[in-house]
Amino acid sequence: MENVYRILKERGFVSQVTDAAGLEALLGKERLTCYIGFDATATSLHAGSLLPLMALAHMQRAGHRPIAILGGGTTMVGDPSGKTEMRKMLTEEAIREYGGKIAGQIGRFIDMDGDRGMVIDNAEWLVPLKYIPFLRDIGRHFSVNRMLSFESCKIRLEKGLSFLEFNYQLLQAYDFLVLFKQHGCVLQMGGDDQWGNIVAGMDLIRRKEGKPAYGLTFPLLETATGEKMGKTARGAVWLDREQTSPYEFFQYFRNTDDRDVERFLAFFTFLPMDAVRGLGRLKGAELNRAKEVLATEATRIVHGEEAADSAQKGARSAFSGTGEGAADIPTTEVSSSRLTEGILMVDLLAEVGLCKSKSEARRLVQQGGARLGDRKIESIDYQVTEKDLEDGTVLLRAGKKKVHRVRAK
Repeated sequence: MENVYRILKERGFVSQVTDAAGLEALLGKERLTCYIGFDATATSLHAGSLLPLMALAHMQRAGHRPIAILGGGTTMVGDPSGKTEMRKMLTEEAIREYGGKIAGQIGRFIDMDGDRGMVIDNAEWLVPLKYIPFLRDIGRHFSVNRMLSFESCKIRLEKGLSFLEFNYQLLQAYDFLVLFKQHGCVLQMGGDDQWGNIVAGMDLIRRKEGKPAYGLTFPLLETATGEKMGKTARGAVWLDREQTSPYEFFQYFRNTDDRDVERFLAFFTFLPMDAVRGLGRLKGAELNRAKEVLATEATRIVHGEEAADSAQKGARSAFSGTGEGAADIPTTEVSSSRLTEGILMVDLLAEVGLCKSKSEARRLVQQGGARLGDRKIESIDYQVTEKDLEDGTVLLRAGKKKVHRVRAK
């Protein structure tokens, strides 16, 4: 099988590597164990987590053994990397609950049978640590001056870095050492903001074990418009279908900026790169076919075949006028009494999440981008009533790409 380093490089996953030639050679000649950490800060991972999850999947598909670390211990401290302020402190019970849900999501990407891959909670070894022995055994290998030189610390020092968060780098480095000793893990991967933490772990392994380890980081994802990957008017795009439905997940990728299509096809699908480049060369209206392939494949990976097909049918129904798949369009139920009184169109657009705010909804109406069904609404004072509904429902449209169904109850 082709060397997985070359696969990751060709698909755009590789941003920084500690020893590119050495790592490529190692991946080409033996089965390697690698890991990525996921702190349990919410009930679900989001679209921004897809890049590391896909990287783990590529590693496993190439015959290597990925480990996903649930940060049951590190979440109690909070990673300052890429953050402008200290994270909200969570209870141990909440962290365990979140970790269980995240483990299920990781299981959609990698087989966790223990041999081919595994999920481990770092609370197993971090929570029982004794402070003084840990400082004497591990802390003595860390230079405060060097820790402060890393970008993750420098940015936070301007606004205030707590001593609690300052310890995070030691704990993540210790994770790498534990995985190296217990599971032979020699590669840690993560986003570019994790570079300092990863290098600290490699250095700790070298000092304690006298052996080499490797680090690889992925680019921090932004869309062509400069927005953070996985953010929408309604907030984050979650991998949990209860928080972001498969249809909404599909639509997020279906609405990808033209400039991002080929890059996202390489990141978020397993399509061969020849197919990715072929789809990326499409222009104009034909590029919509590539966007539908991207949305379908990404939804299939995260939510399964049935959900992807259903979301695809729902999208085609919403924008082609056909009835098939209409049940899959996101729907908000509104009481008949409210509709009898009338609801301002701008209020409804904000309420169902098609606009971030009422002021944005007003601008949308004024610019001619708001529709009820196929009818353009041009007045910010327009009120939606039962007369606008057909068979108890009506489609709200924001621009050409966003649609939501309102149903009377």
